[in-house]
This record gives sequence, C-alpha cells and structure tokens, in this order.
Amino acid sequence: MIRRLVPHPATPCDAVQRIEVDAARPSPGRLRLTYTLSGAIRDLTIPSVGQSTRADELWRTTCFETFVRPGGVEGYVELNLAPSTAWAAYVFDSYRDGMRDAQIAAPAISVNAADDRLELRAEVDFSPVPDVAGAPWRLAISAVIEETSGRKSYWALAHPPDRPDFHAPAGFVLELP
Repeated sequence: MIRRLVPHPATPCDAVQRIEVDAARPSPGRLRLTYTLSGAIRDLTIPSVGQSTRADELWRTTCFETFVRPGGVEGYVELNLAPSTAWAAYVFDSYRDGMRDAQIAAPAISVNAADDRLELRAEVDFSPVPDVAGAPWRLAISAVIEETSGRKSYWALAHPPDRPDFHAPAGFVLELP
C-alpha cells in the first residue's frame, strides 16, 4: 500500500519533490517498509552507509520513522531507520510516556541511492514486543529531512495542526490488518 508523505506547512524543503512509502504486514508481527525519496539527493545531509547498528537520536538528521500502535492499546512502538542503515526502536506506554528500548532483532535494511532518488527498504520483526503481533495496527509514518544548509523539514502521512509531532495520535492514520 503506497502512501505519500507531505511536509509540514511550517517546514518546506527545496531539495525534495516527493516521499512515498510502501508499508505491508507480511505476517502478524512483521512490518515491511520501502521509503522512496525523489529530489536533489546531493542537497541533503545523508549519513554514509555503514554497518547496521542500533543508535539513538537518529532523528537529528535525515531519518525515516514509523510508529506502530496495535489496536485496543494506548502504547506504541517507534522505529527509526537512517540511510546509513543505523536503526533504533523504542516502546512507549502512551503518548511520549514510558519510553524504553524495544527488545527486537536488528531490522534487515538496504539502501540504494542515485542523483535524484534514494530508496530505503527494511523489514522488522516486532513479535517480541508484547501486544504487537495480534490486533490490527495503526501506523504513523514520517521522515525528518535535513538539507546541506542545515534546514530541516518534517514529513508525515498526517500532521497535527500546530507544530510537527510524529508521536501525536492524529498521525496514526494508516491501518494494516
């Protein structure tokens, strides 16, 4: 199911024309994502590809994010994927509360880049996280894009009315059964 992310109105981006994401749930606890960014890749701050390691604060530069909320619960899981193949995953008990590392295996991540396109593919197994494998999921999908000028833009399927906030309940708009 391919969806298009939109920039928050307060954070325009000259370098990016479009960001699309394809999200699928191949089995109850697994999530498959493909982020495709089109634009002037040379004008973006893209961390170089390295060894796929767990790292905090990936959102400080170009990073793709997905938030998974199982149906019927207040808590959710945050997944951060960097073009360097670094990643992070956190569990929250409720809106921005009770954050801790999600005890999951490293996602399989691949990145392909050209002058006008960057594609990041990932598959992650959330089944070790309690309550995640069963019920339908609501997803909030987003991206932080940093231009080489240092300016950042915030992209999502849906934004709250004020400022960018990827954790906001209003962002969980995509349902995956």
